[in-house]
Amino acid sequence: MPPRARARSYDPAKTRAAVIAQLRQVRKAAEGLDGTALDAPTRLGDWTVRELIAHLAMAVTSVVRLLERPAPPAREVTVTGWASAVARHSGAIDDDTRALAADAKPGEPLERAEARFAEVAAVAPADRLLAARVGAMRLDDYLVTRCVELVVHADDLAAATGVPVEHDRQALATATRVLADALAAKAPGGSVEVRIPPFAVIQCVEGPRHTRGTPPNVVETDPPTWIRLATGRLTWAEALESGPLTASGDRADLSAHLPVLG
Repeated sequence: MPPRARARSYDPAKTRAAVIAQLRQVRKAAEGLDGTALDAPTRLGDWTVRELIAHLAMAVTSVVRLLERPAPPAREVTVTGWASAVARHSGAIDDDTRALAADAKPGEPLERAEARFAEVAAVAPADRLLAARVGAMRLDDYLVTRCVELVVHADDLAAATGVPVEHDRQALATATRVLADALAAKAPGGSVEVRIPPFAVIQCVEGPRHTRGTPPNVVETDPPTWIRLATGRLTWAEALESGPLTASGDRADLSAHLPVLG
């Protein structure tokens, strides 16, 4: 059994700035969308672009809503725990998203989200506990999950509209690391080294642990490809065929452990 890795830490100030920066990139991409574009399908079930934009806004306004509620008595969930549990709440998330999309003009939720976040979340202490859907979380941990939501769904928005959405570097780094750590938690071990330069390197999968020299089992890809793999937007076979993913070694096929967000 490999030694337990120390939990990764994130700078709260950098994370808050990354949430705002990534939200602004989403707003920029959404500003010019007309009615036809807003009604276009996405790769998220039967959500249209309109629902996707509402969900992006909701990912940020949820911080404000949770800060307005009483703090729970004790922390229950970490960032990695969130990644493995969030899919269990997909029904309630879908209901809230559709309600927001139906009640507001397309640009309003994003604009309100940025204003309210800057007003409320920026001054709250990092260790403030929030009664999140998945369980009580620290504010600084919850903000890390907002980076994941914004980066993942910004990519969904770009795929649906054909309008590029830039990734804030800090937000992209955070999302990459969270999803890499989620893989390490789901498939613990030290037989495979996963490299996602320049942001993350983790070891995972049971088996002989590598200690020195070139690892016998190596997986390497770029951050956008990793995020699509980790969230089920891209299959292992598709990534290998298209080229952004390389895998060497008998244990380097991670398809049985993907996706990790769910």
